[in-house]
Amino acid sequence: MSAEQVGPAGARGSSVANRVVLATRNAGKIVELRRILADASVPVEIVGLEEFPEIGDVAETGLTFAENALLKAHAVARQSGLPAIADDSGLCVNVLNGMPGIFSARWSGRHGDDRANLELLLAQVSDVPQEHRGAYFTCTAALALPSGEERVADGKLHGMIIDAPRGTNGFGYDPIFVPEGESRTTAEMSAQEKDAISHRGRAFRALVPILADVLG
Repeated sequence: MSAEQVGPAGARGSSVANRVVLATRNAGKIVELRRILADASVPVEIVGLEEFPEIGDVAETGLTFAENALLKAHAVARQSGLPAIADDSGLCVNVLNGMPGIFSARWSGRHGDDRANLELLLAQVSDVPQEHRGAYFTCTAALALPSGEERVADGKLHGMIIDAPRGTNGFGYDPIFVPEGESRTTAEMSAQEKDAISHRGRAFRALVPILADVLG
């Protein structure tokens, strides 16, 4: 892809053709993707939405993780004039038919109320034997180009839901989720340990060869 294909709106810096916007203002996500790309020797400059204050929040009205990730990626690609990456993720519990799923952040009815979401989920599986509490975190990472081209990649982390929260290092459902092969919850792991196995990290790593191919 040439700089001319990116368009004038993307002309913010010296290496326009290799700049990609990660649709987030979360510095941790930006650092994580930069590290993954560096490890893969992919020469792409990742910037976040803090460089584009005119771009507002995108409503996640999709019915799947992929739809929501693509909604955000396309909106940011159109408004920035640059290739954009966005992700959407959540917790899927087997006995709840894959819920809370895309509603993970607002399962209790209030968006972002981690404690209420976690307590509601524990109440819903309180009578379920431990051996039937299988669950997985899942993430879809989407790449969208200003031209409208799109690609997606997925990552999953399987595990179990426990009876009561443990650990303070995570957020969301981390304190009640124990990954396969682990005795600790993801909230009891260090950030580095969690990054190495996380569903988002796996989705980003799966997107790396796609990004390298699309951007040449």
